[in-house]
Amino acid sequence: MARWPSLVLTAIALALAYPAPAPVQAQGQPQGEQPAAITPIEGVVAPGAKWEMAWSGPMTADGMIGADDGTLLFAQEQSNSIHKLWADGREWVLYPYVHGAGAVSADAQGRLFAVERTCTDGGLGLGPNCTVPTRVVQLAPERKVLADKFADGSPLGRLNDLAADGHGGAYYTQGGLFHVTASGMVNTIAPGGNPAQGGLFTNGLVLSPDGRTLYVTNRTTVLAFDVGPDGTPSNQRDFATLGNEPEGSFGGDGLAVDADGRLYVTGDAGIYVFDKAGTQLGVIPVPRRAITLAFAGPDRKTLYVGAMGAVTPEGREWATPQGVRNVAMTIYRVDSLATGFRK
Repeated sequence: MARWPSLVLTAIALALAYPAPAPVQAQGQPQGEQPAAITPIEGVVAPGAKWEMAWSGPMTADGMIGADDGTLLFAQEQSNSIHKLWADGREWVLYPYVHGAGAVSADAQGRLFAVERTCTDGGLGLGPNCTVPTRVVQLAPERKVLADKFADGSPLGRLNDLAADGHGGAYYTQGGLFHVTASGMVNTIAPGGNPAQGGLFTNGLVLSPDGRTLYVTNRTTVLAFDVGPDGTPSNQRDFATLGNEPEGSFGGDGLAVDADGRLYVTGDAGIYVFDKAGTQLGVIPVPRRAITLAFAGPDRKTLYVGAMGAVTPEGREWATPQGVRNVAMTIYRVDSLATGFRK
């Protein structure tokens, strides 16, 4: 805890040195970007739809969600904060002192949750003596630690993503799939490990609009679980396969759903779109490697995506400092025909 002031000062210095540019429509092909001409998908994106840049910076913009007021919330691990982004480019640190913020999620009751990755990024300079455990926390309406260990006292590990369960708890991924109840009990739903032995390699997760199905990425497969009345997942099964990923790809990362139940998955090829039956409707290419996404805007009809890498105000690709786990990121947005699901 005593190290936090120095971390905050470091984050402020970096932010001042590398301010986020104002939103602009991309012109030409900025360094580090790839062509991303969008092919229309019925009910999702119209002919002529184009990406524009909404935010860019030398730190991450991960685990994003759309807020009820139409803004975008995203986690930034290296500055220990949850950011709020308006459509006109204004940005504010909504929740500071979120130690190694990795993802954020909200439920219909107004509870806001986050994962704290704490000491797991060597680039934060905390050193080998950092003892702050990783944890799942509630940020609103009041701050509290939901869980920082299993029942046997073992640590949670480096947390990836999370999704509020609607019952005061949250699901999270860390190799496998886990559930933290409102009382703080951590349950293993599906273990991680060697895929040849039935282990999972999870990352993104999201609930269906009716709350009855939980989707979870597992490399190039998306899993589905039935969700019981108390929020407990069961009946693991394969839901969809990412059909355009290159050999050896990391596979699926972030997930989102729209009001019609379509599922959106970020991957190397861009954003995969599946219908409620798991049929692939198309892929929306992205200028950079997409890792997280969310619908935002007053009508939830703007699709935002966070992608790896960014250029400096001078137009040069940002070079990640040695020893830093995370890289710069760019947030793009595009008008959508679909409406994002509002919890």
